[in-house]
Amino acid sequence: MTYVDLDYNLTDAQKAARDMARRFAMEELRPKGIALDKLADPADVADKGSELWDVIRTYRELGLHKRDMPEDLGGLGNTTDPLSSYLINEQLGYGDGGLAISLSVAGAPFRYAALSEDPEIRGWAEDYINDTSGEIIGCWPVIEPDHGTDWVLGAEEHMGDKKFAPQMRAVKDGDGYIINGQKAAWVSNGTIATHAAMHLSLDPEQGMHGTGICILPLDLPGISQGKPLNKHGQRALNQGELFFEDVFIPAKYMIMNLEMVHTMRAVSTGADSGAIAGPNTGMATTFAGVAWSALDEGIKYASERIQGGVPIREHQNIKLKLMRSFQAVEAARSLARRNYMYNANVQPGSSPHAVAAKALSTETAFNVASEMLQVHGGNGLTKEYCIEKILRDARASMIEDGTNEGLMLSVAQYL
Repeated sequence: MTYVDLDYNLTDAQKAARDMARRFAMEELRPKGIALDKLADPADVADKGSELWDVIRTYRELGLHKRDMPEDLGGLGNTTDPLSSYLINEQLGYGDGGLAISLSVAGAPFRYAALSEDPEIRGWAEDYINDTSGEIIGCWPVIEPDHGTDWVLGAEEHMGDKKFAPQMRAVKDGDGYIINGQKAAWVSNGTIATHAAMHLSLDPEQGMHGTGICILPLDLPGISQGKPLNKHGQRALNQGELFFEDVFIPAKYMIMNLEMVHTMRAVSTGADSGAIAGPNTGMATTFAGVAWSALDEGIKYASERIQGGVPIREHQNIKLKLMRSFQAVEAARSLARRNYMYNANVQPGSSPHAVAAKALSTETAFNVASEMLQVHGGNGLTKEYCIEKILRDARASMIEDGTNEGLMLSVAQYL
């Protein structure tokens, strides 16, 4: 980075957190993300001998997975302030967007588990916190082959129609539930996960209004994991299908039952729904970092590439591309941070701001990466320079965790 960063009033602890995350991003995430991206078979990414597992182990050795986990279980609790967490997450996105998502999603089931009073379930959270070898990995299965944006729009009144009911079904059976169904191939960490926090249908007659959430280990009888998905971008992020056939879980695993879902819907509005605000806040932060990394790649190349006897950054058309991209990146980073800080301090957060930030960050990441690839000229199309990878990774972000269009429509009514 050759320009001034506006963070002039950070504490020493916040600077240390940011700098530690930047070292991890550039020494681990960036080079290993590039190496994983080049593997032709996505099964090689998931292989236990791949560099993915080096990334996971280093992340946990640094204790970054302990953030927001209870201190009485060995986590860091609230000792990491929200701004430090934002700075860390932005740097992770700067290093590699796909790997940043994988590392975050790996903790999803255990953040739920830590809230339970059941010793077995809390034990999963404690095991995750103490795991530095990468043996315990979480995933967050939501979308299904026929239900993607349906989940994003699920709170709307008309989504209570039974035709919108999810394919993944849980039927009450004695002191537990029997689960059947399939989750789509876009489940992050899907083929490497050991545990899941899964959304499913509890009453198909109520469509998307009749859903719940369970957490469970993925070694139960009747569960199988599909093959890793072969993708255009974010190839370092493992994704794959999950299949459930007559899987029995105890009732205590259903951490969000139908009654609880209805109560939550009654006391909250879409404008302050944590289900929308949380994931989109994370995506906004990560891809603000991706956008920033694309800009820096363009500035670096424009400073090195000679054309007409001078570095190309001296040419007016390149100057304008760099400055407009700088403007866009700083705007995306600013909104992502404001949204993150609000949603970290005011629960359950603002859905419209989170979605606006997610859409702005992801679209900025893609547009800036495209412009910076143009700055690279023909070299930008080669694997020698990582800008083409950043462009592919950014393109995926405008679809994942809900298409930007679907997300914007889901919260527009709350303006």
